[in-house]
Amino acid sequence: MTQTAHTDKVVPMDQKIDLARLIAEIGPIIGKDSAALDENATFVDANYDLLKKRKVFSALVPADLGGGGAAHSDMCEFLRGLAHHCPSTALALSMHQHLVAAAVANHINGRPGKKLLDRVAADQTVLISTGANDWMESNGTIERVDGGYRVSARKPFGSGAPRGGVLVTSAPFEDPKEGWQVLHFPVPFSAKGVSLAGDWDTLGMRATGSETVILDDVFVPDDAIALRRQRGQYVPAFNVILTVAAPLILSVYVGIAEAAAEIARRHAAGRADDPGTTYLLGEMTNLLTTAQLARDDMVRIANDYDFKPTVETANAILVRKTITANAVLATTEKAMEAAGGAGFMRKTGLERLLRDAHGAAYHPLPEKRQHLFTGRLALGLDPISGGAAA
Repeated sequence: MTQTAHTDKVVPMDQKIDLARLIAEIGPIIGKDSAALDENATFVDANYDLLKKRKVFSALVPADLGGGGAAHSDMCEFLRGLAHHCPSTALALSMHQHLVAAAVANHINGRPGKKLLDRVAADQTVLISTGANDWMESNGTIERVDGGYRVSARKPFGSGAPRGGVLVTSAPFEDPKEGWQVLHFPVPFSAKGVSLAGDWDTLGMRATGSETVILDDVFVPDDAIALRRQRGQYVPAFNVILTVAAPLILSVYVGIAEAAAEIARRHAAGRADDPGTTYLLGEMTNLLTTAQLARDDMVRIANDYDFKPTVETANAILVRKTITANAVLATTEKAMEAAGGAGFMRKTGLERLLRDAHGAAYHPLPEKRQHLFTGRLALGLDPISGGAAA
């Protein structure tokens, strides 16, 4: 299916972007083709056009750098609301926004980040991440050459990749003196050797365009290396990334659960005299409230970037991420049950929301890895075996 292009005028950034007002304006437009895009596994291209015209990609960039000056908590709410209309658009956008948020957190605390923010503010550059899949070890090969490195790798789960401007990624490198390291760096999608595998065919979130990005002997200059760390080691940078990323990403899934609950209530309304139905609605409400409370507490901890970037902060976020993800999936499953037979019909919309909700389990950290991370900290150990807590 070819999504209808939008023709909204570009909104000038002469004042702070009002995300609450914006979601009310563009949410219904974005949601119009959502089911068809899922049906055909077609990337939300026209929705990206609309978001770009309304300068949503630079919304988190501070106003003094030319961005929309939106608060982190406001973007969490925007993504939550957007998921009611199109979960795939919301999730793909959240993956861009978590990279912007990490750059903002670093910039306002005197760490490098401004260069990336300037680029996003200048032309609404779409950032693509593969860091969650790489986690501690990363993948690929790096060869040292004059002036930089040659990188080859396959980087899956690049949400929004069909419209990507810059890939923010990493790869392992065996330094002759310091041993195995992981180098973190940005790569323009226009660089020679960058391509997409066209392999996004999934259970849920089918319109996010989260394709594998292929790097084939791509040159990365020395001055593009943003971070070097020992391979397999947990470093303080992750404390920032996890703390700002999880509230944004899980806000999308809470929006999905809320949308599912709304559908279930509508379909259950005609069976108000059935005690079983009313019981199911009560149970669903408790599950949804659990998801909302855990997500809200993540937003509180992130505190619009005013947090201590410690492993304890990251751990608190990860615990709440698991609680939120589990409650989201339980809510959507209960919504299917509460809706009755109608919930099993694809036209009802619950089936799609249930499939999309399953994606929550795969974001960092998956439940059992979070348990291990948290359990090691509880015993006074490094969160990652062989790594440093910092």
